[in-house]
Amino acid sequence: MMKLAYTFRVTIVTSMVVLVFTRGQAQIVDDDESRLYAESKQVNQFFRRFNGEEDEKGNRYYESDKLYHSSRLRKKYLEILFDESNKGISSSLKNEFSKNVLDKPGLLDFHGDNWFSEVQTTFTMNGKDQPVTLYMVLENDHLGSKWVIQKVYSSMLASTFSRDTAKIGKFLHPMSHELDFMNLHKAFQNKDSVTQFTSKYYVPDLLSLFLYEVKKGNLKFKTVDQVKFHFFQLNGWYFELAEFNRPGYNTGWLISGLVKLTNDADKALLQSYIYNESR
Repeated sequence: MMKLAYTFRVTIVTSMVVLVFTRGQAQIVDDDESRLYAESKQVNQFFRRFNGEEDEKGNRYYESDKLYHSSRLRKKYLEILFDESNKGISSSLKNEFSKNVLDKPGLLDFHGDNWFSEVQTTFTMNGKDQPVTLYMVLENDHLGSKWVIQKVYSSMLASTFSRDTAKIGKFLHPMSHELDFMNLHKAFQNKDSVTQFTSKYYVPDLLSLFLYEVKKGNLKFKTVDQVKFHFFQLNGWYFELAEFNRPGYNTGWLISGLVKLTNDADKALLQSYIYNESR
């Protein structure tokens, strides 16, 4: 299994000279103003900065503008769009990623496929708090789009389908059909062992179970704990986007994880890990 270790550490910046890049010029601004310019305050703003579609004040660039998708502008933004406290992302990997993205070029598409949100939430089940992860994607709807729940993971729900695969366990004899399968009563005598009688290729649909428990009133939403995003839009790369609220300039929505993907198998393995399907 691919191991992904993201280390988050707060770094307090005590002093820094910040250059704010304008159209072809650089100017020094005061601390409060430079902090405002340096922070990607919204996910949409991260998209625009990554693609080179706005200036340092948040003013939009359009196709008719000279700096729209400018490689020089994008390179400057890419230098401040990483979580600098994460030492697991090496400088060489950042440089390779930036060079690859700028050379192709690679742009992010808000309405495109291959990116999704991971929303860590808390629900209550029988009066007890339970962590539930919602995986959400944008889906086209009439003339616009909307966020929808694509997958769900909860250890509480997953445990319903757990079975010991290290031993043979219970099974129906291969000649059971000659008994008109009357021995099926064995499968349903004990609710805890009924999964032993399912196909080894069976994959539980946790989203259906989640919706069932919600509709029955057993599972009740309490709060959202954390939100992050996963991007597979750039060929050969994956990155994670998370929000940081801390002193200094390296704050806001930043790239918190970066992995180079050598083939489709790497991509599938990483997606399976993120979705908790490989655990």
